[in-house]
Amino acid sequence: MFTFAQKKKYPDAAESRPSITGYMSGFPPKGDKVISARDGSFFEFPALRYSVAHMREFMPTINVPRGNMVPVAHFEYDLDDRIDSITFLPTGKERRITWRESLDLNYTDGIIVLHKGKIVYEKYFGDFTAEMPHAVMSVTKSFTGLLAAMLYAEGRLDPTRLVSDYVPELSSSGFGDATVRELMDMTTAIKYSEDYTDPAAEVWAFSAAGNPMIAHDDGVNGFYDYLVGVKKDGEHGNVFGYRTVNADALGWVVSKITGKSVAQLLSELIWHRMGMEQDAYYQVDAMGIPFAGGGLNATLRDLARFAEMVRMGGEWRGVRIVPVGTVEDILHGGNRQAFAASEQGKSLKGWSYRDMWWITNNSHRAYMARGVHGQAIYIDPVAEMTIVRLASTYLSSNMLIDPLSLPAYAAVADYLLGR
Repeated sequence: MFTFAQKKKYPDAAESRPSITGYMSGFPPKGDKVISARDGSFFEFPALRYSVAHMREFMPTINVPRGNMVPVAHFEYDLDDRIDSITFLPTGKERRITWRESLDLNYTDGIIVLHKGKIVYEKYFGDFTAEMPHAVMSVTKSFTGLLAAMLYAEGRLDPTRLVSDYVPELSSSGFGDATVRELMDMTTAIKYSEDYTDPAAEVWAFSAAGNPMIAHDDGVNGFYDYLVGVKKDGEHGNVFGYRTVNADALGWVVSKITGKSVAQLLSELIWHRMGMEQDAYYQVDAMGIPFAGGGLNATLRDLARFAEMVRMGGEWRGVRIVPVGTVEDILHGGNRQAFAASEQGKSLKGWSYRDMWWITNNSHRAYMARGVHGQAIYIDPVAEMTIVRLASTYLSSNMLIDPLSLPAYAAVADYLLGR
């Protein structure tokens, strides 16, 4: 049987379903079935499989309203059950597996595939349903990047200017002498580790700063408090460095320019205008600041609407949602040399990063939004295909999930091209 490389045994997708593990069940829940944001237990596996679809029960949130002016934009369906039996060879393996097998191995909660705008595949697993918002983790960064790219297209943001020109509070931080472009493409040189396996990594201090459910004895209360203390480490612009703090600093830039939070902007510019089914929401810190680097929660179909709009160059059902040139700027791609010099460049060869989107630079010009524990938007312009996957695997890093996912996406694209 195909298995992940793992140091210890984890319950599989069926065994780790929330209805089986019983987290937060009962009135009230008791004992080891209680999980919390206070002690971080809500983000541990397998409790994570419950919390990804219940985040606002653990953290304060702010809505991204869909509004009531635009009716729901329903999808057309052309379901194709043959997709389940598509086979592919996972990276580094010798045995082919099916698309359907891969979904359990990745602890998929919900997945949707669109071809030429029609849903050809839509499935939900475990206890996740179409009506439930799901945490998209770092896919959030691509929403923040898109908002910034929209401001750039409108002439309201100049990527060549310094971050401190827009956010003076960051002048003395490691971001102060970086350009906004370096921020958008994550080539800032700052002292910050995103290694989730290292308990001393800065990502944990940043997460604690943004968690309003715990005491902040160090006086760092909120995302912005943390950002002003980030130190420089090297020269900006030379190496891609995937760091969540870049996205939250960019969210600050966007909010300074517009006078609005990223949640309000996303609602006004996109969610209000596209006929979404439901409100989305962001987790917020103690100051009410949305987590621009990883706090968005939305339903699978609404994420598919957003992703398909991006695939269509910023248009949706005959309405221009994002300015002309915005998506083209993303597809331009980032500095390939800077990406190749990074840790991610070792496994994602030939890729780059632009406006907080991952650019594969493959023959189909595919590009992605990616989040820990298996969240993904995958857009293939040549195959006219959009995939959105929500998941809750025990592995945080997509570097360990990609061998099962990237070849699977390519196999479905090839199948749809020949259908």
